[in-house]
Amino acid sequence: MSKKMTKSQNNKMLTGTLAGVAEYFGIDPTIVRVIFVFATIVLNGGPILLYILFMLLMPKEAGQQRDRQREQRPKRATKAQRKRAEDDWNDF
Repeated sequence: MSKKMTKSQNNKMLTGTLAGVAEYFGIDPTIVRVIFVFATIVLNGGPILLYILFMLLMPKEAGQQRDRQREQRPKRATKAQRKRAEDDWNDF
């Protein structure tokens, strides 16, 4: 199974892109961030375009997509919760 480069779900600062690169190569995300800042200063902002490209093209982790879908779904009350709500109104 090949390893895919995805945005990080755990070490997000902005979009998780640099942390995803770090996870792919198995290094600390802080080192990648420091290298990115240093390269941006030395190369007059060139890596910013590369960052934007990675940000747009890198997929999110599968777990992160599932969590977002779960958040968007309305939560339904369980039968016990509905019965309790009905019982509360029956007291009047």
